[in-house]
Amino acid sequence: MNPDATDSNTSTPDASQLRRAIFTGAVGSALEYYDFAIYGLASALVFGHIFFPSLGTTGALLASFATYGAGFLARPFGGLFFGSLGDRKGRKLVLLLTIGLMGLATTLIGLLPTGGVGAVLLVLLRLLQGFGAGAEQTGAATLMAELAPPKRRGFYSALPFIGVFTGLALATITFRVMQEVLTQEEILAWGWRLPFLSSIVLIVMAIWIRLKLKESPVFKDLAQSKNVIQSPMRAVLRGARRPLLATSLMRMAETGCSTLYTTVAIAFLTGYAMKQGAASGANFGTIGTNAVLLASIASVITTPLFGALSDRVGRLVVYRAGAIFTALWAFPAWWMIDTGNPVLVCIAITGGFAIGANSMLGAQCAHFTELFGNRYRYSGVALSREVGAMLSGGIAPILGIFLVGMTGGSFWVLAAYTIVLAILTLIGTLLSIETRGRSLTDLEDAIGSGAVLSENERRSQQQVGVPAIDY
Repeated sequence: MNPDATDSNTSTPDASQLRRAIFTGAVGSALEYYDFAIYGLASALVFGHIFFPSLGTTGALLASFATYGAGFLARPFGGLFFGSLGDRKGRKLVLLLTIGLMGLATTLIGLLPTGGVGAVLLVLLRLLQGFGAGAEQTGAATLMAELAPPKRRGFYSALPFIGVFTGLALATITFRVMQEVLTQEEILAWGWRLPFLSSIVLIVMAIWIRLKLKESPVFKDLAQSKNVIQSPMRAVLRGARRPLLATSLMRMAETGCSTLYTTVAIAFLTGYAMKQGAASGANFGTIGTNAVLLASIASVITTPLFGALSDRVGRLVVYRAGAIFTALWAFPAWWMIDTGNPVLVCIAITGGFAIGANSMLGAQCAHFTELFGNRYRYSGVALSREVGAMLSGGIAPILGIFLVGMTGGSFWVLAAYTIVLAILTLIGTLLSIETRGRSLTDLEDAIGSGAVLSENERRSQQQVGVPAIDY
């Protein structure tokens, strides 16, 4: 792969369009992760008390995180639907639809009644939220990669994900302010609703910005050359199985460990580690949210830096290094979290999240986009990202809390789980191929044949004057 290769559609990008794409991608990612982080924090700290009070500590946490996982369950279906739409109708339309759907679901959660009826509606809204999120980040990453200068694609593709950590920080700050200003009784009675209702501000801002966004020049070129296919998701499943498997596995440690360090760690602290410090009256919920806030702020810096590093040394070098670090960091990190010491908890979560998980994210933003051919890029990236997210981020909190409960609050089981996720990701990198500098106008995948039609089908279509890749 030639790192100095140029892409005719992105070698001289429109500077104003590039800035607007960065901003709109960041705002959209901020809303998505504000939604998911608020929900994750509420699952760890609130929902068990107000929706599942009769299930006990572990049972309530499991039920809360099961509703959290429901959002991840819906994401692949959202990826299927919106990914196909993005390849057929363009990136901009999907970015508008997904942000509106996610925001609506989040706001309505803040209006739910408590108890059994509220729990049922909570699951339904969580499914709707996940369905909308199924192609949100994919759209931002794909559009950014298609606009960015090829030699700096890793850096620019990672910039919209600053919004991920901004959203996570906003969610964490919101809960920290509530913990300081409101009593626990007030939070459980009505305060928990405020973070969900306030998301309306981000929704309006994101939609307004995205209405001003132009379509991706790579997609416009595809449409003008009449190479748009009508069944992109079918094409992915028929001709892009290897990149699909590789990217799904590569998501395991990145998404799974992000969830473990930002939500399960807080639940672990509040539900189990507090037993060790009960005599001192330590507020373990506050310790956990402070650590996540610090890790989120650090990630604003580390993620684009790792993206830039992937421009210099290669996507897979950075990705594998992140997975290896994640595996080596697992036991020290969860031991530090188990101590309940505020400084050690901050070090553990910041290392696991800002360095481990987000070194992989920094390289992933450009790499996944470069792996898939232009005809079905949005569909391929969306499906792989969301299948990986469902199998890692969706299951991580449920399985993590279940394993901790089975072992009586032992930290080692979470460390072992983290290592398993890192190994699966390393396997995924072995199935992939270096893509730094690849032209995004290529119609074939970077790995595999990329063929979606047999030779007979191609010849048959050419004889009647139909483009060979259009069906």
